[in-house]
Amino acid sequence: MDLLLKGKRALVTGSTSGIGWASARELAAEGAHVVLSGRDPARLASAVARIQAEVAGAVVSGVVADLSTAAGCQQLLDGAGELDILVNNLGIFEPKPFEQIGDEDWTRFFEVNVMSGVRLSRHHLPRMKARNWGRIVFISSESGICPPAEMVHYGMSKSAQLSVSRGLAETCIGTGVTVNSVLPGPTRTEGVGDFFATLARDAGQTLEQAEHDFFKFARPTSLLQRFIEPAEIAAMVTYVCSPRSAATNGAALHVEGGVVRSLI
Repeated sequence: MDLLLKGKRALVTGSTSGIGWASARELAAEGAHVVLSGRDPARLASAVARIQAEVAGAVVSGVVADLSTAAGCQQLLDGAGELDILVNNLGIFEPKPFEQIGDEDWTRFFEVNVMSGVRLSRHHLPRMKARNWGRIVFISSESGICPPAEMVHYGMSKSAQLSVSRGLAETCIGTGVTVNSVLPGPTRTEGVGDFFATLARDAGQTLEQAEHDFFKFARPTSLLQRFIEPAEIAAMVTYVCSPRSAATNGAALHVEGGVVRSLI
């Protein structure tokens, strides 16, 4: 299916690896002109080069910026230019007992996971409305509706994204602009892989054993019973960025492997 994305200009934040990189790659494969962002110049250059190597004729570039600050967001806005599509993917996570989560942690998670998307959307949404077309996607998480006890601050930030996304969609009534959230479940990203490698080593387990125990004891409701691949999330992201998704607006789209036991 042609997703009609050829020539559309897209920005994907936090796109040097994981879901962000996979989404940028899929958008480029569909013909979009894609801007990647990241803090590390070398990692960003490598991410751009990987897409160019894998996708013939890909039009892709990168902007170095630290989106944990307002100044960093402005730097990205200046470097990325006008957009048709904004994918607010940037996010951090860190398991930590609630009693040990200090004020600085709460602030850091809110700034990175929530305010980066708020600042970028505040700039681009009015411009999309003026052109009567645009797509904004927030990469939230199933943790936004099933807050994890092991990282309450992360769950808070993902719930906030859902609220912001739906609220922005409500402002787009009667326009060609949509705002949606995508809710991944446990996904095999670089950060998750490193985390589970450490868990396995500390427990004297193989990585396969650690993953099996995670789904058996920590995520027993998962129907998939495995980690989701970033490309599987990217498939949904790319669709909801496309003109073919015009009837999907204000939605929280589950791509979480059935972890959430709900009819809706």
